[in-house]
Amino acid sequence: MTTKIQTVLMTGKTHTTASRHEGAPRGDERVDIQMSTPGKAGNEIVLKAIQLHPTAEQLFAGAWSACYTGALGVAAKAKKVALPSDMSVDIEVDLGQTGGAYFIQARIDVRMPGVAHDVAEAIAHAAHQMCPYSKAVHGNIDVVTNVVAAEALAA
Repeated sequence: MTTKIQTVLMTGKTHTTASRHEGAPRGDERVDIQMSTPGKAGNEIVLKAIQLHPTAEQLFAGAWSACYTGALGVAAKAKKVALPSDMSVDIEVDLGQTGGAYFIQARIDVRMPGVAHDVAEAIAHAAHQMCPYSKAVHGNIDVVTNVVAAEALAA
């Protein structure tokens, strides 16, 4: 049973695209992370000449997003569906409180332009069944998955 967060303290956000192409060089296996500073519009934190470091929520979201994106590819291949080159996964992980206790929760947006919504949802569900991060949090934290496919993008 998961506990709903009453107050969100901070959110780690990631945006992952499938950028591997067959035959393309893989580079030096480094993670390309572009960081942003927390804050609301008009109240951003400005740091000059300081290397930004990711938060635990961003690192967790990034690792989960990378793993889940790979699982989407495996699930799509098993269903004989070609994923679009502009497919993406956005994961937001909130750190929050309910009473005096701390919790995390997550939102996942999967974008599969050109894939029928029911097919995209089936692939997203199958990916959750095989992704180790999805399995680790299942039943432990509140997770909402939103699948955006062809119909929603055309609107």
